[in-house]
Amino acid sequence: MDAAIGVIDIGMTNKKIAIYDDELRELDRVYRTFPALPVQDPSTGETLEMHDLRGMEEWFFQELKRLGEKYPIKALAVTTHGATMVCIDKDGQVCAPCIVYTHEPGSGFQESFYRLAGDREYLQRTTYTPPFSALINPAKGILFLQTHFPEDFAKTTLLLSYPQYWGYVLTRQAGVEPTYAGCHTYLWDHKAGTYSPVADTLGIRQLLPERYENSYEILGTLSNDAAARTGLDPSVIVTMGIHDSNASLLPYLAKDGQGDFVLNSTGTWCVSMHPQENLDYNPDDIGKIVFFNQSALRKPIKTSIFLGGMEFDTWSRIFSSLNNHRPLPEYHPGAIRAVLVEKDCFLLPELVPGSGQFNTSQAGILEKGTFYPFGAIQTGEAVPPVMYDGNRFRALLTISLVIQTVTALTRAGMRKDTRVFTEGGFRKNQGYNSLLVSVLPDNPVRLTNMNEATALGAAMTASMALNGKTLQDIAGSINIEYTDIPSDSFPHFEAYRDAWIAAAEG
Repeated sequence: MDAAIGVIDIGMTNKKIAIYDDELRELDRVYRTFPALPVQDPSTGETLEMHDLRGMEEWFFQELKRLGEKYPIKALAVTTHGATMVCIDKDGQVCAPCIVYTHEPGSGFQESFYRLAGDREYLQRTTYTPPFSALINPAKGILFLQTHFPEDFAKTTLLLSYPQYWGYVLTRQAGVEPTYAGCHTYLWDHKAGTYSPVADTLGIRQLLPERYENSYEILGTLSNDAAARTGLDPSVIVTMGIHDSNASLLPYLAKDGQGDFVLNSTGTWCVSMHPQENLDYNPDDIGKIVFFNQSALRKPIKTSIFLGGMEFDTWSRIFSSLNNHRPLPEYHPGAIRAVLVEKDCFLLPELVPGSGQFNTSQAGILEKGTFYPFGAIQTGEAVPPVMYDGNRFRALLTISLVIQTVTALTRAGMRKDTRVFTEGGFRKNQGYNSLLVSVLPDNPVRLTNMNEATALGAAMTASMALNGKTLQDIAGSINIEYTDIPSDSFPHFEAYRDAWIAAAEG
């Protein structure tokens, strides 16, 4: 092996370094979690959470040094979760807290943002960005710093998207690339290929990098400091960086880019990504969490999301705590059929309001005409009977997740015969997959064997940069196996779905 590739993969929970060989086979990986750090809001005194940038940096450099002694690392790529930007001062140091984007600053702040930046629907139509809650739109995160940490933000001379911040740590070079710039930021004009008027409204255009390159191009080589701390040669190249969802899509674009498919990527966020040629919204999309990413190839990716994994994990924990720590039972098709037939019990989203496909829904369970809010169930104040019936509750949760998935796939542009590839945590959820394939008879629905699609996608960008190859050139190194899903029969789904939607939107 002449050259190895290192990938820094930064998720909200796990931080990872993975090593790949020149045939894109994974050789090694290490994980670590970094709890958020507290920071006091000087405006309100509230304790907020911020990312531990310094702790992560020390660990990344330490592990790269160790891994560099085992493998001939010649290139590095960075992929990160979304909605995060970092403020850099004139000395190249972080000068403002990197606030965790799940912070909800309140309806007053949200309304002040839209009064300043523009009407929600107008912004969605022009920047292809939906109105997320919390600080999931990075432009809101910037306004939050300007408002709540004005002295810190005033020191900013460079404002970097999260993957590009880590590229800057490694190279001291600044840039921007399509997958992060165009991912529900409000800051990017997809048609013009430059920053949107929102950047001017916030007064930050001069702080944003002018250099705009593809994800698979070279940002720079290691700085003297990074080379010394990692023990790697200063000639090691670092790519521009890539958003995690788009990194996970890249292997499929290499293998299946000529056909029509939607990637159903399941985890904390369930993300439906549909490569398209045009930026076309449907009338029903406006006001929903439907948006356009840019792929690493600068092509439109129609995207819809919801917090499916978070909902599954949260409801599972509550069920266990109410039932003497008993886990959810396994898949029971008869229980799903019974819930569909009876049509009198519905588990409704959204645990994080405004985060998914039913943004007016109140989270909870509607059973036999009585609504039990999520908060009351969580505290035990008011618990519906279904929470004590394992098979029935598992069915209820499964049906809810499948309805949300089908809605997301449809809004992402799934048509008749569009292939659906499911990857991530729900691949092992037999009930979810059996129900999903049964209610999509016109679509080939298959599971994939991709365990680490995000890290692999980032490694692909480094391979392209290192060897001067195209995506097609390296497609032969990408091995994706597809598994068909056995289908059970679930009559009455459509009638139940209609009643569920009426309850969620009522």
